[in-house]
Amino acid sequence: MSNMAESKVTGIIKSLNALEDDLDSLNGKSGDMKKQLAVKAQTEIDTLLEKTREMATKEAEVIITASKEKATTESAKIVQEGDAKLSEIQSKIDANFDDAVKHVVSTVLKA
Repeated sequence: MSNMAESKVTGIIKSLNALEDDLDSLNGKSGDMKKQLAVKAQTEIDTLLEKTREMATKEAEVIITASKEKATTESAKIVQEGDAKLSEIQSKIDANFDDAVKHVVSTVLKA
């Protein structure tokens, strides 16, 4: 009976060794899968980051273009208002030029 008990123990030990080998193999495969998953995740992160940068760049270009158009419109309006004020001042100068000359001549002659 001892032979049979030894045979069963040996069978159990062999089964445990095979199970241990299977576990080691699964651990190795699991480690490889983790590495592959990490690489895939990093690749996806890089792709998404690039897409995000492209979207941000396009959005920035739209904002810059809109701001530039608004600034151009504002500056044209300011130039137009400045020209109108200049014309008004020139008109007042022209209208009062004769009176100013008379006043200066009168002041000089009195002095």
